Amino acid sequence: MRAYELMIIIDGTVDDAVAQRWAADVTKSVKAAGGEVHGKPDWWGKRRLAYPINKKEDGYYAVFNLVAPAGALDEFERSLRISDDILRHKLLRLPDAEAARRGLTAA
Repeated sequence: MRAYELMIIIDGTVDDAVAQRWAADVTKSVKAAGGEVHGKPDWWGKRRLAYPINKKEDGYYAVFNLVAPAGALDEFERSLRISDDILRHKLLRLPDAEAARRGLTAA
């Protein structure tokens, strides 16, 4: 199992309830891929973007700590890439020392 950090920026023009539903959908998709989300998502809420993305000025930010087998999140990441509501996403594999510090893996 590998530790990951996922940040997504959801389109700011959608309702707050729809943006919150995306956080639940991410959790379901990760579990379906054989992984799990550790803790609650770090929900930053609606923020002004540093620069316009697809002519959008605002977005909802959320950060997730994940643990999943290698390659299990490929299809999930593809679904984020083609989704209209997701402006940007970044999936990073955490170094072993950082994953242990966050309590995602054994030291």
